[in-house]
Amino acid sequence: MANVDSRSVSDARKIAAGRAPDRFPTLENASSPTEINDTLLRHFFPPRPSPPPPLILPAFKDVPPVSPAEVSSALRKSANTSAPGPSGIPYSIWKQVHKANEELLPALFTPLLTYGYHPLAMKKANGIVLDKPGKHDYRTPTSFRMIVLLETISKVLERLSALRLASAARSLDLLHPNQCGSLAGLGCFDAVATLTHEVRLLQAASFKVSTLFLDVKGGFDNVCANKLANTLTKGGVSAYLVAWINSFLSKPQCRLIFQGTPKVFCPVAVGTPQGSPISPLLFVLYIASLHPTIPQGLAISYVNNLTITVGSDSVRSNIRALQYFFGIVQRRGAELGVAFSVPKTELIHWRTPKDRSDVSFAPIVINDMLFAPSQAVRWLGYWLTPTIHSSVHFLRRLALTKASFTSIRQLSAAGKPLSSWFNRKLVFGAIFPILTYGCDLFVSGHCHS
Repeated sequence: MANVDSRSVSDARKIAAGRAPDRFPTLENASSPTEINDTLLRHFFPPRPSPPPPLILPAFKDVPPVSPAEVSSALRKSANTSAPGPSGIPYSIWKQVHKANEELLPALFTPLLTYGYHPLAMKKANGIVLDKPGKHDYRTPTSFRMIVLLETISKVLERLSALRLASAARSLDLLHPNQCGSLAGLGCFDAVATLTHEVRLLQAASFKVSTLFLDVKGGFDNVCANKLANTLTKGGVSAYLVAWINSFLSKPQCRLIFQGTPKVFCPVAVGTPQGSPISPLLFVLYIASLHPTIPQGLAISYVNNLTITVGSDSVRSNIRALQYFFGIVQRRGAELGVAFSVPKTELIHWRTPKDRSDVSFAPIVINDMLFAPSQAVRWLGYWLTPTIHSSVHFLRRLALTKASFTSIRQLSAAGKPLSSWFNRKLVFGAIFPILTYGCDLFVSGHCHS
């Protein structure tokens, strides 16, 4: 506890709450650890086609060698506290290696990019199986979740490649202008601010405005490596980078970790690996074509969260327009093998604070499912109401702050209280960020404590 500071508040909370014992998976029709392992693997990694590794590895020309500065940049963004992969080597070791000899890691990574190859040893991962809290029945695989721990040395190369790919994506215009997330300088605030700005612009033109909130089902698992490679090649991405991405996505292996696990590596089929620094960017590039052009409105996305906003003279016309543009998005998604989690769909009819007309409760039908308009939608951590009022958002933030404060109070139990200085650091590290999240959108000007 003496070493916990405001940057590791979650560690302090875990220490105070204690650790629940691991639950042994007791699955139906699976009695031995091997059978349980196979059942969980089929659940977490459903069978799907995987690109075969190339038989011949030609050396690509004009590949920029990896510089020590690139490695330093990748390592700088890698936290020493991140759990390592199967080898058990943490980021701190690679940082020490790079500090001792800054030419070593570039000499390792440059040939891999030159030949467009990602070694099999670097594609092995541990899958930590955890039970989902609050489930009534733990006899099915759906009651468990998995955290994938990749090799740290692989993630350094992935982060380095992601920086190169992001630069190419910007210069080649491979991303839709209304895509946010996975790129530096385009975060949650940018997506929500763009949405609310578009709503107010349409309202200023005396339009009724409605927005449909969609969620891509499965996210990264939907990425088809061959289609992604074709998209990148047609977009003008360097051949060596496309080849390395294809190799990186082919033939990964995972070892599930749970009580009694056989601890064997098994080939798995995934779209883009969970926890990889480059996976979000690959996914964003993969779904860039989903965004339709809307004459009176806008389609905005943040990674796998997509919104369609339309404006017209009536709410009924908005509903018809939203159904039409959803059909376009759904068809484009089907071509990519991407589907939407329709039950998670939400609808909102926006209003101006001075609007005195009757509130519209007109629903929308999507894939034979009826969705009534919501009076509060949580999108990217922001609570949005039809009038874009801040009260609902900050009431929710206040409730979260109180819950966090209750957890922090456990750290100052009677008889062994923390110092006032330490409590102050916890407040600034945990309480204020939770409470003030959203000030940038809902409060004009800068947000001061």
